[in-house]
Amino acid sequence: MNEFVDLFSGTDPSNVSTSVRLLLLLTVFSLAPSIVILLTSFTRIIVVLSFVRTSLATQQMPPNQVLIGIALFLTFFIMAPTFNQVNEEALTPLFNEEITLDEAYDRASIPLKEFMAEHTRQKDLALFLDYNQLEAPDSIEDISLTTLVPAFAISELKTAFQMGFMIFIPFLVIDMAVASVLMSMGMMMLPPVMISLPFKILLFVLVDGWYLITQSLLQGFS
Repeated sequence: MNEFVDLFSGTDPSNVSTSVRLLLLLTVFSLAPSIVILLTSFTRIIVVLSFVRTSLATQQMPPNQVLIGIALFLTFFIMAPTFNQVNEEALTPLFNEEITLDEAYDRASIPLKEFMAEHTRQKDLALFLDYNQLEAPDSIEDISLTTLVPAFAISELKTAFQMGFMIFIPFLVIDMAVASVLMSMGMMMLPPVMISLPFKILLFVLVDGWYLITQSLLQGFS
C-alpha cells in the first residue's frame, strides 16, 4: 500500500504519467460494457439480430455467442471513424502529455455526442431536457452525456423495434398460410410451426437475408 501511495507522491514525472495511464486504462476497462452497449450502435444491432432469430423460430440458432460476436464486430466497423477521432483528438495528446485528463475527457466526448445526436430523435431528447428543466442547447457540445445517453438508447430501441416489425411480416404471412392449409386439410393436430419452419428458412436463404439485414443496419448508420 505504501508503495502505491509513493508512486503518486513521487516527484518523477514519468511515474506520475504511467500511473495516470494505468488508472485511465482500468477505468475504461471497467466501463467498457456500458460504453459499448449504450454509447454505440450495439443496442440496435443486437436487438435486430434477435428479432431475426425469433421471427425464424429457430430457437437457439444462431447461438447467442454468434449473435453477440456479429453485433460486436459490426459495432466496431460502424464506430471506427468515431473511435479514430477520439484516439487522435483525445487519447494520443493525453499520452503525449500535451493535454490534461479533463481536456481529454471533453475532447473524447464530442465525437461520441455527435454520433449519438445524429441518431437521437428530438422528441426523446426533449423528454430528458424537460425532466431536468433544462433549456434547449445551442450546440451538441452543450448537451450533457447524462441527458444524451438515455435519449439515444430509447431512440435506438424504437428504431430496432420498427425494423423487427418489418422483419416479422413475411414470416408471419408464411405461418398464416401454412396454418390455413393445414386446417383445410383437417390436420389440426400437426403444429403449423413445424411445417412452416423449413419454408421460412428457405425464403430467408433465397433472398440472402443476412446480407439484407446487415445492409439495412449499415445504411441506418451511414
